Amino acid sequence: MIDYTLYYWPIQFRGQFVRSVLAHIGCAWEDAGYEAVLAQRTSPPGEQLIAHMGPPVLTDHESNVHLSQMPAILAYLGEKHGLMGQDPVTRAMCLKLVCDANDVLYEMTRYNGEQMWTDAAWVEFQPRLHRWMRIFEETGRRHGLTAQSGFMLGGDAPGIADLATSTLWGTMTAKMPSLRPVLDEYAPAISVLSDRIAALPSQAELRKRSDALYGEAWCGGQIEASLRAVLGHGQG
Repeated sequence: MIDYTLYYWPIQFRGQFVRSVLAHIGCAWEDAGYEAVLAQRTSPPGEQLIAHMGPPVLTDHESNVHLSQMPAILAYLGEKHGLMGQDPVTRAMCLKLVCDANDVLYEMTRYNGEQMWTDAAWVEFQPRLHRWMRIFEETGRRHGLTAQSGFMLGGDAPGIADLATSTLWGTMTAKMPSLRPVLDEYAPAISVLSDRIAALPSQAELRKRSDALYGEAWCGGQIEASLRAVLGHGQG
């Protein structure tokens, strides 16, 4: 029996955050496939599983629940499966990190592809990207994360905060390798954490399967092409 169905494009972008959590939980889940995603995306709101502008959409078959928006989906899965923390502050901090990750994706795609990257725009963006890296690094540091051990919000096991952090920075730098030295410089503990989470058996298997299915695509389309173009010009 399938526990969850994920509606998302065949790329490792926002939907990969959901895939990461589903893989970590170890539940039975499936991707709906491109045509089903497109049908949901283009249907009138009154005919959608949940009224939404775009994927990801997650169906929980046990509860007959449909959810959209990556942060909302991760918060739901985290609460249901005990991956958000034991107190209100930790749960709020966890959601804050997921929302930060979503903001980074928004900025890396120049507002969901509203504009394309140019060399000048990428150079101008660098201080902001470095600040985002430092924000994650400092958040982890304040909760005991070091380059040797620890997790984003403390504790002794990875949760939503760690899975989201690793999916953000680990996947981005795996698909855009010229960004990895930048992450190493500005957020060395985040680099190591991303590697540690990616090495977990569930995550390693997910990465292997995703790479086989989706190739090197990250955010996809013209915006990814423009990002790769500026990175190819040596603007790290």
